[in-house]
Amino acid sequence: KANILAHKYENPTPIQDKAIPHALLGQDIVGLAATGTGKTAAFLIPLIDKVMKQKGERILIMAPTRELAVQIEKELAGFARGLGFRGMVAVGGANIGPQISQLKHDPAFVIGTPGRLKDLLERKALVLTQFGTVVLDEADRMLDMGFIDDMRLILSKMRKERHTLFFSATMGKDVEKLIGDFLESPVIISVKTRDTPSSIDQDVVRIPRGKDKFEVLAELLKDRDFSRVLVFGRTKFGVEKLAKALSRLHIHAESIHGNKTQGARQRALEAFKAGKVSVLVATDVAARGIDIPAVSHVINYDLPSTYEDYVHRIGRTGRADMKGKALTFVQERY
Repeated sequence: KANILAHKYENPTPIQDKAIPHALLGQDIVGLAATGTGKTAAFLIPLIDKVMKQKGERILIMAPTRELAVQIEKELAGFARGLGFRGMVAVGGANIGPQISQLKHDPAFVIGTPGRLKDLLERKALVLTQFGTVVLDEADRMLDMGFIDDMRLILSKMRKERHTLFFSATMGKDVEKLIGDFLESPVIISVKTRDTPSSIDQDVVRIPRGKDKFEVLAELLKDRDFSRVLVFGRTKFGVEKLAKALSRLHIHAESIHGNKTQGARQRALEAFKAGKVSVLVATDVAARGIDIPAVSHVINYDLPSTYEDYVHRIGRTGRADMKGKALTFVQERY
């Protein structure tokens, strides 16, 4: 309880309020909730309670990206401080050796991406029958990223009698099929607010024909109000190039994208969170599931490819009762 209060969680968010009681009762849950709704705590709090009350209980958490897995583990460490059990992260892009060693200690929580979990399973380092509970976080993203076969394989190797918690921002056909195949009469909890929160002020920045949009971005970023800005680009190469070009103008910028090592991404993220860097340039995939508190502005430097991506991008600002601003660059043709 003290750990929860230390997180400044005094009142539960809607998803926590609705999900925690069912999870404590051991019921399967489908939680339809976007990032930024407090869903991580909605499954961690009841599951920590379970681990404390049921000796030997182990929990597997699947997440789409390395960043999200690391973040869940961080939150777990905060909630479970001083309680005498541990969690570990099993993700690609990091050496598998230390992960195999950690698994020998039977950590209560194993948090990983489907690809690496499958790898550990095949090496017999991970024994899934020891886990009585599984969480699928951002299941729709895992499907989008092509993890369906790995997810099905992992779930099929788990005990039939298990507790399954399933979280997704959207409910498509594939998601429904997965729920139908692997969950036992789940309680469906939806806290879908309107697509875009009212705390986000959305605007378009028109770039006149012949004007360089990089110059427009650089001008904007010199404004003091742009204190912590997330800029979205379309490609890994473009994002890297943009961050370097901004740095040359003495605008403190870092980038996160798929070509960077896990360590480099983590360092960029930490520098941005700590305020050492005021601009973080990211691709859609790299920004999935990372938690960045208090972003003042989100700038769509390149247009998102889908409406879903747009909602996901701008949802990074205006979180937890704070006002945010989202700007989308549009080049005028004429």
